Amino acid sequence: MLKYLTLLFSILVLTSCAVNRPKGSTEAEVLFKEATRLKESERYIMALEKLNTIKSQYPYSYYATSAELMQADILYLQENYEESAAAYLLFKDFHPKHPRMDYVTFKIAEAYYKQKPSTFDRDLTAAKQAIKYFNELRSLYPNSKYLKDAKDKIDECYKMLKDKELYIANFYYKTEDFQSAAFRYKNLLNRFNDDKVKKLASDRLVTIGLKSARPELCELVFKNYRYLYKDGDLSNLKSDVKECLR
Repeated sequence: MLKYLTLLFSILVLTSCAVNRPKGSTEAEVLFKEATRLKESERYIMALEKLNTIKSQYPYSYYATSAELMQADILYLQENYEESAAAYLLFKDFHPKHPRMDYVTFKIAEAYYKQKPSTFDRDLTAAKQAIKYFNELRSLYPNSKYLKDAKDKIDECYKMLKDKELYIANFYYKTEDFQSAAFRYKNLLNRFNDDKVKKLASDRLVTIGLKSARPELCELVFKNYRYLYKDGDLSNLKSDVKECLR
């Protein structure tokens, strides 16, 4: 008896599912509408199954491309940011003229932004990638609605990179590894638009130049960064540079 009840229940469920399927002119359209419903109700695994069916059985359908993009979206919603970034990048490569490319670029940037660590003392590759794609969004799609928080997020990532570079430079300086310190301080001068940090880097380069008999470091600061110094400090800089060049 139990066996027959189970069979009857299964038939009713299957019948109900079939009846409730959305309408569409093709099976691919029906599957895509089903995937959309499942995604909206956060049943992501079932939605991915529908999208995979579209891609495998209807690869030339109008909905195949949309299925690829929705797959990337679902991975993002599942907080699989590394996989979603890869999926969006793949979509970008295969469909470079897609009308929603600003959205795709935004989601790539966001997926990398979500992967960045909370502190600067760890691997910041994701922060660098986030900057790259937020900047691409700004340059290629200046009127995009997805630009809202891009600048703040770029600034946040740049600050992490700057703090890490400054920390490393200061470490080498304190341990008197002046060659490595000079390399890092020059990076700070070239890459970051922060006068306070540039002034510190310039001061340290002049000191290293004096200590290590490297007049080119003093010349670099005097030629390119003396605008950072006020009158009193500029006199000291001229004096140091003069001594450095002897």
